Amino acid sequence: MSKLSFGIPKGSLQESTVLLIQKAGYRVRISPRSYYPAIDAPDIQLRLLRPQDMPRFVEKGSLDAGLTGADWVAENESDVVAVRELLYAKQELSPVRWVIAVPEDSPINSVEELEGKTISTELVNVTQKFLAARGVQAEVEFSHGATETKAPELAHAIVELTETGASLRANRLRIIDTVMESATQLIASHEAWEDPSRRTKIEDLAMLLEGAVIAQSKVGLKMNVPTSALEKILSLLPALRNPTVNNLADESGYAVETVLEEKVARALIPKLKRAGAEGIIEYSLNKVIL
Repeated sequence: MSKLSFGIPKGSLQESTVLLIQKAGYRVRISPRSYYPAIDAPDIQLRLLRPQDMPRFVEKGSLDAGLTGADWVAENESDVVAVRELLYAKQELSPVRWVIAVPEDSPINSVEELEGKTISTELVNVTQKFLAARGVQAEVEFSHGATETKAPELAHAIVELTETGASLRANRLRIIDTVMESATQLIASHEAWEDPSRRTKIEDLAMLLEGAVIAQSKVGLKMNVPTSALEKILSLLPALRNPTVNNLADESGYAVETVLEEKVARALIPKLKRAGAEGIIEYSLNKVIL
């Protein structure tokens, strides 16, 4: 049996990625010194790799597929198949941003004012293209890390990745523009994508991972509803399609089940109770396949 070589990002996304793969239905174990996590799937071999390197090795065919950011695909100008966007990050289920930031007391307020200035970033190529598109010439230096500490002593500005902006604010930096938004992508090599067997494995994995991402923000609700309250309850319920309604065994009412956004459920449950619902159960979901 040929194995699908699949890369998962080492570093800040590692923990959330492993959790996502587990919610997709796989058991994953990572040994402290190993770059080859164990997975309970005989047709998949996992490899830990920095997300910055992932697109290059997938493009070369050293890996069949992997998870990395759209930012690193753009930075490396990698020729890969973008199979699926998976909207998850370290903290939030939303895209992250690469932003230009300057010290709070800097006189710089726009990209144009960076003319002739020095910018520190890990995202050198994308930043250079961003500046060139705006007719700005600046010295863009590669940062090996701790980029927030480079301004103002070592650079006039930085281009850094942020989810919430908290780290930038903690380092007394303010955002003046956004270079690009990025989300995690499942990418594949052209060779693997053109092979029917490996493509099927990649597509199956993409479907399960996407289902796990969708499920992260949703919950299931079950409840018993008296016949007299059914119409009112159904009017309150949002659903992916329509709520499932079944007769109770004693014909005293109905069992109603639905899937909805978790943030909606917390406000909805008291309303359902007041409208006559009984035995309300909220439960977490591993996957939602649309």
